Amino acid sequence: MPVWENVAFGLIQGHGMSRSKAKDIAIEKLAKVGLTSDVAALSPAELSGGMQKRVGLARAIAADPEIIFFDEPTTGLDPIMADIINDLIVSTVKDVGATALSITHDMTSARKISDRIAMLYQGKIIWNGPTAEIDRSGNPYVDQFIHGRAEGPIKMAVKA
Repeated sequence: MPVWENVAFGLIQGHGMSRSKAKDIAIEKLAKVGLTSDVAALSPAELSGGMQKRVGLARAIAADPEIIFFDEPTTGLDPIMADIINDLIVSTVKDVGATALSITHDMTSARKISDRIAMLYQGKIIWNGPTAEIDRSGNPYVDQFIHGRAEGPIKMAVKA
């Protein structure tokens, strides 16, 4: 499936849109994330990791959603490309007017793309608040996690 069809999949299958109209929207959304129309005809396997993330973002905004979910949006990217993707997430979410929810362990990304952060531990939210307050959470679990320390209340199970 070429990139444009990947981006337009939900429009065609979920909304019953014509392929030609869906292709036009896909190319428009690819442009919004900084990809040229040449990319539309390529296979996803022909793209770099950063380009694949941009295509994923274009697909996420194709139907102008009210809510966008991101699952580890910067995983596997070098720090520069991760920052580019973070900037794209921020600008695209504002442009579309959507609410975004991201699941990530990348604290640099979390700080850049969020207004609020919640930390889950053992299936429960153990802290939530404005991004600017996370360094002053007063929660030893949060403190250990955001600073990436091995020592602290979070223990990793080691299996032999």
